[in-house]
Amino acid sequence: MRRYSRKHKIQKLIDPLIELARGFSVEIGLGPATVNVGTSQPAASSGDIDLDVEELVEAITDALKPRGSAFGLFIDEMQDLDADLLSALLTVQHRASQREWPFFLIGAGLPNLPAILAENRSYAERQFLYSTVGPLDRDAAADALRIPVRHQGGDFTDEALDVLVTASGGYPYFLQEYGKAIWNLAPEAPFQTEDAELAVEVGRRHLDEGFFPSRWNRATERERRYLRALAATGEDAPRSGKVAELMGTTASGVSDVRETAIKKGLIWAPEHGRIAFTVPGMADFIRRQPTA
Repeated sequence: MRRYSRKHKIQKLIDPLIELARGFSVEIGLGPATVNVGTSQPAASSGDIDLDVEELVEAITDALKPRGSAFGLFIDEMQDLDADLLSALLTVQHRASQREWPFFLIGAGLPNLPAILAENRSYAERQFLYSTVGPLDRDAAADALRIPVRHQGGDFTDEALDVLVTASGGYPYFLQEYGKAIWNLAPEAPFQTEDAELAVEVGRRHLDEGFFPSRWNRATERERRYLRALAATGEDAPRSGKVAELMGTTASGVSDVRETAIKKGLIWAPEHGRIAFTVPGMADFIRRQPTA
């Protein structure tokens, strides 16, 4: 805000908005973490989160609209927002559209995000434009590794690159892990197949120590039984009934645990009656875990 105000010489206009934002009071829940934001300032601190968010957005957009500017709020991992805060944001976005406030909510999250938004506010399904960001195709994944490496004077053999791309499944974070590993361990360029195979081992070990456990550890014992059954099908998106059958029950008998796992972002329903993990490689990780 201060950078904007200096550039356009409207310091006197922006300073009151900064004070208003400082007075904003809300307890923000992000998964297991909770952050308290607020001061004793009276502005935007009524204790009613819907009212506070609306007051803050209205004040900021009133200042920006005459200058042809807008207020954009970008939120990553939006599915993890506290339900009350999410409700307030959806409500003020809806109101902003009705009142032509230049306010835009831009979110990113796991595949279960549209369902979470619709469950919170039924009109959310028509409130947003949804874009699906899937895995990179093989050419794009190869370029993600090869281009930066070549800029630093390195390179891959075609076979080594193919090993890393295949292991990543086109998932950008996995490409980062495997790319970092091969850069650190390969003795010379171009990187060879054996370098790539070792990099996959090292990268997978890092994923098994942090990325996957962060999801696995959030599951209850009953949810883990469901996830194990899902992994045991060997399918990307099996029918819910097949997962239940492997657990020795019916789909309705495990519908509650299925729903809680969906709400935690562990699994999602790509289509009616089917279920899948939200991140690639989760099934392999679960199959690598010891059973009690």
